[in-house]
Amino acid sequence: MTEADIISKTQLPRTRKSLTQDLINAGLTPGITIIVHSSLSSLGWVSGGAVTVVQALMDIISPSGTLVMPTHNSDYSDPEPWQNPAVPAEWWQIIRDTMPAYDAKITPTRQMGKIVEVFRTYENVLRSSHPSFSFAAWGNHAKTIIKNHSLNYSLGEESPLARLYDLNGYVLLLGTQYDTCTIFHLAEYRIGNIKIINYAAPILEAGKRVWKIYQDIDFDTDCFINMGKDFEKAGYVKVSQVGSAKTKLFSVRDAVDFAVSWLREKEKGSSVQVNPN
Repeated sequence: MTEADIISKTQLPRTRKSLTQDLINAGLTPGITIIVHSSLSSLGWVSGGAVTVVQALMDIISPSGTLVMPTHNSDYSDPEPWQNPAVPAEWWQIIRDTMPAYDAKITPTRQMGKIVEVFRTYENVLRSSHPSFSFAAWGNHAKTIIKNHSLNYSLGEESPLARLYDLNGYVLLLGTQYDTCTIFHLAEYRIGNIKIINYAAPILEAGKRVWKIYQDIDFDTDCFINMGKDFEKAGYVKVSQVGSAKTKLFSVRDAVDFAVSWLREKEKGSSVQVNPN
């Protein structure tokens, strides 16, 4: 969608004040710990763009709360399996030999959206150490959430997602769908019976760049849309609107626990029946 298209579909510009009020109506409160998945274009035309959205989120959450966003960069990985786009085989070793080591301060995100890319550069925002699946956090629990992010099993028990679960945090899908809901990946680890594969990325070890092979699961997001729809039907999700964007707010613990049950039932070949607390 072009900017002209967005303008034509927006009755009035979205502002820091209007977005703040909409986010309050959506359920955000001071002191909340929340991971946000976002789409700037879905909000309508925003005066100040992504900066305004980050300001509005911080205004409500306040330093007593914690704002988290995924700052992944899928291109910091082995080039052989790349498909979007693929690169010639004769390039693979050149890329492995020359890709700069991941640096939490300067390595950009990839396909995460403008809001995320602005947020990661904000003052007092911390970013975790994983070369491909990092998270950025600001506020009260930022250090707790991003520290000791394991290279192996990047979205599992030694990841920011597990810390969000421990802290009884929330998820906000701000104009995005359930296929962006990273927290569902934590459930993939918890069901067991997972396929382990090798990944690789350039990192710094003792100040030197190394091409590091690590282990992780074979991620599967194909079922996340259907899983999310069932989760919403079960009554766990508050649906509202921020600007032009449809938003969904829900508990991390509810989402992970539901997803574990849903995935286990899927393995059995039957539909899951889970009732809200």
